[in-house]
Amino acid sequence: MFFKFKYHLNIIIFLSIFLAGCQFKEPNKTHGITFLKNRSEKLSINTSNKNDVVRIMGHPHSKSINNNNEWFYIERTLTKGEFHKLGQNVLKNNNVLFLSFNKYGILKKKLLLDKNDKNKVIFSKTETNNIMTKKSFVQKFLTSIKAKMYGNK
Repeated sequence: MFFKFKYHLNIIIFLSIFLAGCQFKEPNKTHGITFLKNRSEKLSINTSNKNDVVRIMGHPHSKSINNNNEWFYIERTLTKGEFHKLGQNVLKNNNVLFLSFNKYGILKKKLLLDKNDKNKVIFSKTETNNIMTKKSFVQKFLTSIKAKMYGNK
């Protein structure tokens, strides 16, 4: 009788240790503002101002280069994939909130893009030439000689 009790006690201890490592909550890695969609619904066009937005959302992740009245907020959530994904990270949420203010600081435009909308965004095909990174003739010549000198070793 004593041996059966010890055997069952070992099984219970083993199962409790094994099940303690299991998580009922899925593991998430979040970057940016959580629950961006819910927070953006609290903002109303033509009534909310910059102070209201900072109070509800916090400071923006980035502002437009040319215009300080255009703010961007980001939410990105990664989770572990199922067995067929072999535990790789899977994109769960990828939301971007674009806010535009008028010159008085009143919200005039609000646009929320989710992960399904990201394929619809059109990017410019033009490229910018950088004059600073172009090497002069002397720099190219010295670089080629240096490569030849150290290439023989």
